[in-house]
Amino acid sequence: METSSPASAAPVTRSLATPSKASEGRDGAPEPTLIDIRALDFYYGAKQALFDINLAIPDRRVTAFIGPSGCGKSTLLRCLNRMNDLIDGTAVKRGEVKIRDVDIYGPSVDPIELRKRVGMVFQKSNPFPKSIYENIIYGLRIQGVKSKTKLDEVVERSLRGAALWDEVKDRLHESGLGLSGGQQQRLCIARTIAVEPEVILMDEPCSALDPIATAKVEELIHELKKQFTIIIVTHSMQQAARCSDRTAFFYMGKLIEFDETHNIFMNPKNPQTEAYVSGRFG
Repeated sequence: METSSPASAAPVTRSLATPSKASEGRDGAPEPTLIDIRALDFYYGAKQALFDINLAIPDRRVTAFIGPSGCGKSTLLRCLNRMNDLIDGTAVKRGEVKIRDVDIYGPSVDPIELRKRVGMVFQKSNPFPKSIYENIIYGLRIQGVKSKTKLDEVVERSLRGAALWDEVKDRLHESGLGLSGGQQQRLCIARTIAVEPEVILMDEPCSALDPIATAKVEELIHELKKQFTIIIVTHSMQQAARCSDRTAFFYMGKLIEFDETHNIFMNPKNPQTEAYVSGRFG
């Protein structure tokens, strides 16, 4: 992993600490917008993958992206921490993505620093071939943190935050690869939250897990939203209904409907949304 210079990191770190505008939640109370996507067009080479996406994602809520395979939901997710920059030929050709009013595609924004603020959990758990302890503190070591007391505190806090501490506290120096699939995914979540991001992106985090492990991750998501803004891509409409506060439905690279999750599943406004959530196409 690369490190960024203080000069390049400063604009993002400073700006992400300021409040943003608000939208209205279910109870009518103001709900601050953390991520504001406007008129976004995204391309893989000459092929357009996202068309005129406009989306305001609320702070400290769970937002689910649903839709059939190839509809653009994972592409949009990766736009939010500029992971698509790592793919040759990709480009945002129109529009903007703002986090707390900072355009993350602006010239002053360092993508490495951005990814510290917007962490990601992938479809397949990817623990490092290191101990559980070293997995958690990897990002902190890169940042130059050396205090064992500080590192010990972060390990315990992160593992507790990922509901994994009681299961692994007596084997912190054993390999993370020795954990079960569900435990490995929660280890990856703990590694993500150790560097204290504002946003956690989850790209189908339960697709390789059994129902019991899936339930634990879903319970964890519910707890984590008290501290973090979470965006989850899922093919499971049941999971979206269980986990999320708001749901965005995508089809063929376009945002079809975005609303409170209850409304998307019980009273969708768009016929395409209704057809998808009722199982008439997928």
